[in-house]
Amino acid sequence: MLDRTLAAGLTAAVAAAAVAILKIGRTALDVRTKANATPVTAADERSQALLLAAASRLMPGVDMVAEEMTTRPAQPGDPFVLIDPLDGTKEYVAGSGEYTVNLAVVEAGRPVAGFIAVPAAGLLYRGIAGLGAERMLIRPDGGLGDPEPLRTRAAPKDGLIGTVSRSHLDPATVALLDRLGVKTRLPCGSALKFCRIAEGAADLYPRLATTCEWDVAAGHALVEAAGGAVTSPQGTPLRYGNGGGDFRVPAFIAWGDRSLVPSA
Repeated sequence: MLDRTLAAGLTAAVAAAAVAILKIGRTALDVRTKANATPVTAADERSQALLLAAASRLMPGVDMVAEEMTTRPAQPGDPFVLIDPLDGTKEYVAGSGEYTVNLAVVEAGRPVAGFIAVPAAGLLYRGIAGLGAERMLIRPDGGLGDPEPLRTRAAPKDGLIGTVSRSHLDPATVALLDRLGVKTRLPCGSALKFCRIAEGAADLYPRLATTCEWDVAAGHALVEAAGGAVTSPQGTPLRYGNGGGDFRVPAFIAWGDRSLVPSA
């Protein structure tokens, strides 16, 4: 479990990465296509370099796993750090503000701390086991405003709000939303969907297709610290650190109200 000093250091590091992304002009994006046909930019690389340097300094000897690493540990130690330096690169390249910076600390296969910056909105969300969830402003110099506590909401009786991917909404997810009685669908990019649940603006976020651990872990920690849960679609716990499986998460659902989680 993180103490407040380490939490403050990691918060500052994520805020600094967010500010660094904003300072990269639209003419200096340097967009390239990776082997998996997804884009990478100068902002991804700058953010990752800053986060790896800061996290390694704050947590010496701890393994780091980041999206843009050329090599990753086959089996990370315990604890380890998961980093997505720019979640939503497609949105970023398109000029949308729906991209985030994600960092999580994982202990015993479970994310115990998550930090999500939303550079375009000047916001940072963090959730830490035992300390709760908070939202704060990021100033242009990287300084932070006073933290505001966050809490998920109880499921409303007149219909749920589901936050859904703007680019990955598939028929199976639509069928699940209908089955659960989701009245309103809130399209959103990147890890912002977890933030909407943590702040009580939405009730669930289903992802039934495979994704990467660094896309999920920080949001998982945030939602749990705010009072919710993130599980497999069957209600079983998610485990992180699957280097042998290329750090993939088969599927998950984030729930604002724990009473909605199906019995495993």
